[in-house]
Amino acid sequence: MNTLYWLVKREFWEHRGGFIWAPVITGIVFLLLNVMGIITGEVLGFRHGINIGGMNHQDIATALASLDAHQTEKVGQALDLAMLSSSFLISVVFAFVVFFYCLGSLYDDRRDRSMLFWKSLPIADSSTVLSKVIAAVLIAPIIVVICGVLTGIAMLLLFTITLSFHGVSMWTLLTLAHPFQVMSFLIGSIPVYLLWALPTVGWLMLCSAWAKSKPFLWAVVIPVAIGVVISWFNLLGSADLRSGWYWSHIAGRVLLSVFPGGWLHDTAARQLGENPDNIGHLAELSSSYAALATPDIWIGAVAGIAMLAGAVWFRRWRDDS
Repeated sequence: MNTLYWLVKREFWEHRGGFIWAPVITGIVFLLLNVMGIITGEVLGFRHGINIGGMNHQDIATALASLDAHQTEKVGQALDLAMLSSSFLISVVFAFVVFFYCLGSLYDDRRDRSMLFWKSLPIADSSTVLSKVIAAVLIAPIIVVICGVLTGIAMLLLFTITLSFHGVSMWTLLTLAHPFQVMSFLIGSIPVYLLWALPTVGWLMLCSAWAKSKPFLWAVVIPVAIGVVISWFNLLGSADLRSGWYWSHIAGRVLLSVFPGGWLHDTAARQLGENPDNIGHLAELSSSYAALATPDIWIGAVAGIAMLAGAVWFRRWRDDS
């Protein structure tokens, strides 16, 4: 256990630029863009005499005070989604970081010959691979959640301070939001993300351990080429193959599962199909854990673990010399 701890710490030290600075810089840029947008709106509104929604300060305050319970809930959900928007942007950057980290995690050790040093130590190949998986699907998401929450709270404060200059009580608006619910949703969804991301992490690390060169091409070309062939047979009508199912459940899962939130697709389609107003409920933790009742996430997790086992085997026996 102590060896695994130091292996994970090694990954953190070597890739802190991607794990720490990428989400931090993304959050800062996101906040700066919001500040620029707010300043632009205020300046243009002052020059042209435009008020928010065509209402003056008193009308805005009166409109907020007259909201019923249902309308108040909708305003709170809109604020929660605004907080989540910052986490979404950071998560997109994070997904690319994890994608290329997994793709080079085992290949780079062979390319720079540092694997020879690590193999000289009493460290099992399984421990090395496991440390990289933990860094990718546990440590990195925790850092992203922290950055996303702080960025979301800062953005919410920016909006409330801006609206306070338009006659809207800052504290009244803040009480409508549910920052703790948003935080619990993001933090509580990390275990779901761990399971969901395993197919992509396993496939990328398998290619990283197996490919003698250009692991990116192998990782992308193989599933895409198979999909193209299946689609081609369907186009010719020579075979009744489910190309749409393949692109969604095979190619999509082995290439895109590191992007957070993919497990919400079915839940979102069902809830929004029943009532478009349910969009605010997608930020509830129950929506995220509903994915655990579907076989897709578990089949993908088993496939991911099998591919990680293959990555361990290739790391043990692959010799590019």
